[in-house]
Amino acid sequence: MQPLDLTRDIVPIARFKAQASALLRQLRKSDRPLVITQSGKPSAVVMNPEDFEELTEAARVVGKVLRGLESARVKTWSPEEARASAKEKIRKKRDAR
Repeated sequence: MQPLDLTRDIVPIARFKAQASALLRQLRKSDRPLVITQSGKPSAVVMNPEDFEELTEAARVVGKVLRGLESARVKTWSPEEARASAKEKIRKKRDAR
């Protein structure tokens, strides 16, 4: 995906509606996304499917890495600590009856 060209790639919704086919051809040819505006404010981004897939895959990978980093901060137990904790929970459950 090429960087946005501010003079060509920001399009009011009225122009997009009137020239959708031509703008989509331009998008494929330029390999740049289009920003659709409503009342002068960005409202949507139109991009080719391949770039969208690449972007969502990258976001998925980043999310997994962040979850992995977060889980690395969580305390891990040795097998002995896990056994002792399980036995303690069982004992507390039995005593509560």
